[in-house]
Amino acid sequence: MNSVAPTQARISIIGAGPGGLTCARILQRRGLAVTIHDRDAGPEARNQGGTLDLHADNGQIALREAGLLEDFFKLARPEGQEMRQMDPAGAILSHQVPEAGELFKPEIDRGQLRDLLLESLQPGTVQWGRGVESVSGPAQGPRQLHFADGTTIETDLVIGADGAFSRVRPALSPAVPEYSGVSFLEAWFNDVENSHPEIAELVGQGGAHAADGERGMFAQRNGGNHIRVYLIQRVPIDWISQSGLTADDTEAIRALLLERYAHWSPQMQRLITDNDGPYIQRPIFALPVPHTWEHNPTVTLLGDAAHLMPPLGVGVNLAMLDASELALALAGSPTVDDAIRAYEQTMVPRSTENAKILEGGADFLLSIELPDFGDDEDDSTAQS
Repeated sequence: MNSVAPTQARISIIGAGPGGLTCARILQRRGLAVTIHDRDAGPEARNQGGTLDLHADNGQIALREAGLLEDFFKLARPEGQEMRQMDPAGAILSHQVPEAGELFKPEIDRGQLRDLLLESLQPGTVQWGRGVESVSGPAQGPRQLHFADGTTIETDLVIGADGAFSRVRPALSPAVPEYSGVSFLEAWFNDVENSHPEIAELVGQGGAHAADGERGMFAQRNGGNHIRVYLIQRVPIDWISQSGLTADDTEAIRALLLERYAHWSPQMQRLITDNDGPYIQRPIFALPVPHTWEHNPTVTLLGDAAHLMPPLGVGVNLAMLDASELALALAGSPTVDDAIRAYEQTMVPRSTENAKILEGGADFLLSIELPDFGDDEDDSTAQS
């Protein structure tokens, strides 16, 4: 069977995260039809996570192709580029403050970015409550998408943009994410200027990181007067249950954390104990490096589905750049097969290079040196 032309293809994107939405937006701007299938019941089904930055050399390139760069700048927080490196006593070791007009990597709340992309799509593009369980059919197509509700549809191109635990990936690769040995425990602080003024002053307008080599924390200013703190530890993935606790045992987890951070100053311990609501565990996973697969003319991957890495500032940016390049390849190629080949010839080497640089990078999250926490840490466990 000859590969179908992109203009005639039934294109199915799996996952309505930043990568999937960006790909759909650029395809539609280029006159190509596309449908997104997402597992969530609707756009408000779950919290979209914290803040992230979009870099001028990848994420912003994708937004420019999507025709949304100026709208992004209206929402973004350039002041969020501020970064503080502290020691466990709370002393500031280094302090990076963006210059006036600096727009290399301004921050935006993940939910705001998602809304911006969603609202730019044609009505009905995203089919909610459509969780893909598997992909079947011959490599030359057409492919069948099997949904959690028992239904099946036929499609000519499957784009796996469904995150770390992708259901599309097995159609191309047997690789599965591996636990890095490092886990985040997320804590939220609301109405910080009024309810947590000391923490607001400590963190500043951007991010603040501290570590002692074995444990660390990263605090990040979000929009809407919120701060998220990620407590970083090298622990077994089931460390909470091993301690005889459940995720709902907030007070007991606080007590355990105070023991583990006992030598940190009382000022820094407030980032551990004064949070509003429960803690959320976010273990850090990564795909084996390199992650490659044999070319397939009807299935491809982008973002974390293709190259899940430790959260050191590249996840969403690379996903959106992948999405842009794939969409442009589809718009400019005679067949879907040609487009996938062109896209993967650029994407796979780039992601492999980045993954090699960041391999084992979860340990760097505990380093006394300053990691580049550009991206939303939630990416390491995201699913669509």
